Amino acid sequence: MQTRRILLAGTAALAGSASLLSRTASARSHHGGGHKASAAASETPAVPSTPATTPIGPVDTIARWACIIDFDSGQTLLEKAADEHMPPSSMTKMMTAYVVFTMLQSGRLRLDQQLPVSEKAWRMQGSKMFVPLGASIAVQELIQGMLIQSGNDACIVLAEGISGSEEQFVAVMNETAAKLGMTNTHYMNTTGWPAEGHYMSARDTCTIAAHLIRDFPQYYHFFSETSFSFNKINQGNRNVLVDKGLADGLKTGHTDAGGFGLCASSKREGRRVIMTINGTPTTNARAHEGERLMAWAFANFELVTVVHQGQPIEQAPVWLGESATVPVVALRDVSLVLPHGWQNRVQASLDYSGPIPAPVTQGQPVGQMTLIVRANATPAPVPASAPSVSGGTMAPSAAPAPSGDTVITVPVVAGASVARLGFGGRIAARLGLRHH
Repeated sequence: MQTRRILLAGTAALAGSASLLSRTASARSHHGGGHKASAAASETPAVPSTPATTPIGPVDTIARWACIIDFDSGQTLLEKAADEHMPPSSMTKMMTAYVVFTMLQSGRLRLDQQLPVSEKAWRMQGSKMFVPLGASIAVQELIQGMLIQSGNDACIVLAEGISGSEEQFVAVMNETAAKLGMTNTHYMNTTGWPAEGHYMSARDTCTIAAHLIRDFPQYYHFFSETSFSFNKINQGNRNVLVDKGLADGLKTGHTDAGGFGLCASSKREGRRVIMTINGTPTTNARAHEGERLMAWAFANFELVTVVHQGQPIEQAPVWLGESATVPVVALRDVSLVLPHGWQNRVQASLDYSGPIPAPVTQGQPVGQMTLIVRANATPAPVPASAPSVSGGTMAPSAAPAPSGDTVITVPVVAGASVARLGFGGRIAARLGLRHH
C-alpha cells in the first residue's frame, strides 16, 4: 500500500481548509513590540548582545542564559544556552519553596507552625530576613521572608525545622529535581550561596517555576506580594517586574559568577508565559531585558487551535469495507502557540497507509499529521513519510528541525467504525462491481 500525503502550505491553503486549521479568538497582545528592542531596553548599558534561538528567527539578548516557555503547551519560545549549567543564585529558593509547599500540602507542616532560629541561620550572610537568634518564627513568615526578602536565613530555619539539617533538606531538593525531570540541576544548599557543584539550567529554572504554578496554586500568591515587614524592617519584593505589575511572580538572584538573574511569569489575555534570564550585568539591565523579552513573547505569538477534536481532517479510502471511506480525526483539540501570521509559516501534511483494510474500529490509530512551523519565510522541505502510529498517547510532540524549523506530530485515528463486506460483497469488489 502507498502512503498518501495531503500537503497544505502557505496562507491560502491553510485559510482555505477551515475544517483542518482554524484560528482561535485570541487577540494580538498590546504589551510590546516585535524583534527590535523597546525604548526601555535601549537605556541599558552597552553590553554585547548575542542571538537567542526562537521559532521566528534569532533575537538578540544581553543575557548569557535565557529560556522562555509557554505555560500551557510547554513550547519553547526562546532559548539561549538554555541547558548549560549556570549559577542560579537565589533562584534556588524556588526549589526550597517547592519542598516546603509539598510539606504543607501533605499536612506535615502548618503555616502557623513555629520553627526555631539556630545560630547557623542567624549568622547566615547575604540577603537576610533578620531573624533573631533563639526566636521561633511562623512558617508563613519564613516563606514571606524567603520569597519576598530573599532571606538566606529564612531558608536555613525552614530547612532545619523540616529536615533537621540543611544537608538533609538539600537531599530532598535533589530528589525532587530528579522527579521533575530537571536533568541539568544539582543543589548544594537551600539559598543559592555560591558553591562548587551547585547549578541549574535556564530551562530547568522554567520547569520548577511551571510546577510551582501548577502544583501549588494556593501558595503562588507569596511570589506576588510586593513587600514584607519583619522585625520592624520593611523590604520590598526584589522582582521589579512584579513591582511594576508586569509579572505575578517568581524570583530574582545575583552572584558574582552568575550575574543578575530573573525568573518571572505573567498571564495576559488567557496566555501564561514563564521566562528565565541570567548573566545580565546590572540590576537595571536585568529589569529592562526581562521587561523587553516578556513583552516580545506576548507580542509575537498567539494561541491557535490547529486540530479540532472529532472533526474530519480527511476521508480515507477503505478496502473491502461496508463504507468506501472513513473519517480521519484527532482524539482531542490540539492547540499550539504559533507566531502571529502563522498561516504564512505553517505547512501541514497527513500521512497514512491507504486504503485502510476493513474492518476498521473507531479510535483505531491510522497515521499522523505533521505540522512544520517555519523559522523564516523560505519554504521548508517536507519531511519523509512518517511511520504509521500503532498506539501510545495521543499528545502532539514538537521538536526543532536542523533548519531551526519546529516539527510537530499529532497522531490521528479512525473517526468511525467500518465493518468488513460479506463474502458476496468482497467477491463483487474484487471483480470491480463495487467501488472499493
